Formats: sequence, structure tokens, C-alpha cells
Amino acid sequence: MPSSWRSWHRPLLFVSALMALSAAVSAVGLVVDDRILVGSPIWAKPFKFSVSFLVYGISLAWMLSLSTRARRVGHWAGTLVAVATVVEMAIVIAQVVRGRRSHFNNETDLDTTLFGIMGNTIVVLWLATLVIAILLFRTPLRDRASAWALRLGSPIALIGAALGFLMTFPTRAQQAAADRGERPDTTGAHSVGVTDGGPSMPVTGWSTTGGDMRIPHFIGMHALQLLPLLVLALVFLARRHPRLRDERVRVRLVVTAAGVLSGLVALTTWQAQRGQALIHPDGATITALAALLALGAAAALLSLRTPGAPAAGLVPDTRTRESTAPGTDPAGRTGTDTPEPAGPAGTAGRRSGSGKLSA
Repeated sequence: MPSSWRSWHRPLLFVSALMALSAAVSAVGLVVDDRILVGSPIWAKPFKFSVSFLVYGISLAWMLSLSTRARRVGHWAGTLVAVATVVEMAIVIAQVVRGRRSHFNNETDLDTTLFGIMGNTIVVLWLATLVIAILLFRTPLRDRASAWALRLGSPIALIGAALGFLMTFPTRAQQAAADRGERPDTTGAHSVGVTDGGPSMPVTGWSTTGGDMRIPHFIGMHALQLLPLLVLALVFLARRHPRLRDERVRVRLVVTAAGVLSGLVALTTWQAQRGQALIHPDGATITALAALLALGAAAALLSLRTPGAPAAGLVPDTRTRESTAPGTDPAGRTGTDTPEPAGPAGTAGRRSGSGKLSA
């Protein structure tokens, strides 16, 4: 699965370097700028977005180097992702400098226009990633576990990214204000059942009092990195665990992990849409999570089983082969003794010294 970094997609690598720089600047901003926006340090969003786009860009740059079909199409799709990333981050940072929200902001015409541009760039990014996913699905790889990690990780990531569009729909309160002819300051929200900016988890900023659609969005998008990392981990562990050296075992474990990740995306979406915080699950959520983990564990154990032996009748008779003297076949004939071909009427014929058949 590894490939030389020199063959990786150059525009995506360049943008990833920009995201590393952006993350560093944002980290400094977190220290020196004490402004708070929507309940979080104002530089928290550009920092998290920079790190996320950094990992995403490097992943796609590497994956495109593996593609063997329609490479020109893949190159342009990757370039579109790079451009969309730059536009998105430029607006996020510009709004931080202005001291305003970047997402869902409807306070002024400029804020509404900027958020509209961000929405369009995400659509472009999603469609370009879809093209890359299709190319990867059609790309033959020597290692089947790696192939399935890419083939299954890509659609999960696309689903996770698509969940972000659900956040742009107006909440009930916003829709009610719009129905009264008012202009709400925001249209859309991360949180469900509570307003954005309330009590939240450290680092992630996910709500601790209500649902938060950023959770399934995050899990889904980063399946694109988690599954290939799992393959690398299995290859490393195979040095000490011989069972993992079997490619079929690794493929089964990758498929199992993809199933668990898909289940987590569905479960956290269901939980968030019910206005339930991640750290305060109800009985139904706990039961569903327990069932998912139990199924995942059972599937993992089955994946680790020793591959079955060949069916009876398909195993070569090594005893006969071993008891036969070198240069003879199981019937005891030497290499110079060849069966005489049948004659025209089905009788055995023999060859004369001249090589002609004689009756």
C-alpha cells in the first residue's frame, strides 16, 4: 500500500502545508487572543478546521497516488478539493479577524453571502471527493485489505460529510421567526434541542446539554483515515501474531471495523437528532451501543478464526508422492517409460524405432 510521496497529489500537499501553518497560527491565537465567540475561544474553530483539513488533504493526496484509472480526472478532482479547502479556510479566518461567526451567520448581507459561499465550496468538495472515491473503488490493489479499507472508508466519509448539510437547516425557533417576517441572526445550528454556545466538552466543543451533529460528522469523515491506519496496524502486529499474516483475516477485520464505524455514525446521528448529549445517553442509546459493540466483537472473533482446511479429495496425496522414488511416477514408471497411445480402433499401439506407429 505505501507509495513514494513524490507521486502524491501536489496541490493537496501544498494545501496541507498551508493547513499546518494555519493550525500553528491558530494555536498562537488561542494563547494570545482571549476573545470568546459562541461560548468557545474565537481561534478554536480555525485550529480544529486546519487540523482536520490537514489530515484530510494528506489522506487524499496519498490515495490519489494509488489510482491507476482516469488519472487526469483524479488529478482535477483533487485540485478542486484543494481549492475548496483554501476558500473555506480563508472565510473562516477572515470572520475570526472580524470577530464574527463564519457558520450559520445571517446578521448582515455580507455574513449571509460569505456563509453561502462556504456552503457552495463544501458542495464542490463533496462532489470532487465522490469522484475520487469512485476512482479508488475501481483501482486494483495488490493488498486486498488495503483495497477494502479505501473502498469502504470513502463512502463512510462521504456520508459523514453529507451529515454536515443537516446543520444548515433552520431550527424550529429560527423557522418561526422567519415565518413572522423576521430575519433571524443565524440560520442553522450544530446543536439540537439547545442553542449553540452552551456548556460543551473541552477540545471538541461538543454540547454536553443537547444533541450535536458534529459528532457523527466527525466520526464519518475520519473513517477515511481510520481504516487505512487499521491496515497498517494489522501488518505491524502480524510480525508477532501469525494469524494476522493471512490476508483473508485482515480483510475480514477491515470489513468488521467498517461495519462498526458505520453503526457508530448511525447511532450518534440518531442520538443527536433526539437532542441527547453524547455523554448523557438514555437507556435506548446504551442498549443500541451495547448491541453494536457485541456484534462487532463477535465479528472480530469470527474474523480471527483459522481459515478452514481444503475439502476432502482436494488435498494432494503426499504419502504416495513421498514413497515414490525420484524420477518415477506413482505407478512406478520411470521418465523414459511412456504409455503407448491407443491405436485407431482403440487398441494399444507401439512405436517402432523409426517413430511410426505399428499395429
